[in-house]
Amino acid sequence: MAGQSKFKKIRRTLLTVVMAAACFVLGGVIIHRFLPPAATFLMISRAVAGDGMNYKWRSIDDISPRLVEAAIAAEDSTFCAHRGFDMKAIEQALKANAKAEKRKSGRIRGGSTISQQTAKNVFLWPGRDWVRKGLEAGYTVLIETVWGKRRIMEMYLNVAEMGPGVFGAQAASRHWFGKDADELSPREAARLAAILPSPRRYNAGSPGPYVRRRAARIQAAMGTVRNDGLAACVLR
Repeated sequence: MAGQSKFKKIRRTLLTVVMAAACFVLGGVIIHRFLPPAATFLMISRAVAGDGMNYKWRSIDDISPRLVEAAIAAEDSTFCAHRGFDMKAIEQALKANAKAEKRKSGRIRGGSTISQQTAKNVFLWPGRDWVRKGLEAGYTVLIETVWGKRRIMEMYLNVAEMGPGVFGAQAASRHWFGKDADELSPREAARLAAILPSPRRYNAGSPGPYVRRRAARIQAAMGTVRNDGLAACVLR
């Protein structure tokens, strides 16, 4: 009897912990459906490292539509069509990374969608460990369900790092081009999207050859995004 009582007590404790964790996670997602985050793990880590934290929230209505098109063109062309995960992109990334590992060369390629990147950026810490990837998948499902595409894009364009300690479209527009986010030209939007994979390495204001080439490709793809309605779930 004593053993059964102890087992029941442990089970109740575990159930309470699981329910509390679920409420914490779901509560955070619901709150950020309406309120911007005060800061993220990455923002705090950059500030602690001495880069500062240049972060200014802007509504999606106050961000140039060209930047929405550039982000979709550069990072996730099926953003409006998928439910958080692009299985084809994940499969391609796994194959490319397996080949790079065999050659013991080449950079690791990611297959994350904008939804996955947003879940990571807002709620989780940087890194590639499996615990974080599992949590990222769970948060991705939740934000796709609770937030919807327009809010996901709004959050993404506000918390993504776009320079050393520079977060979001407004801060990046002021930092690199001396203008507000709603004034970005197609070329400037393409340059910001071009540095997203390595914002601490590349310069959007005075880009080198690689960023110029990548930005040119992104700007050309932005026409396809616009003409084919690939940003219709965000732009009204």
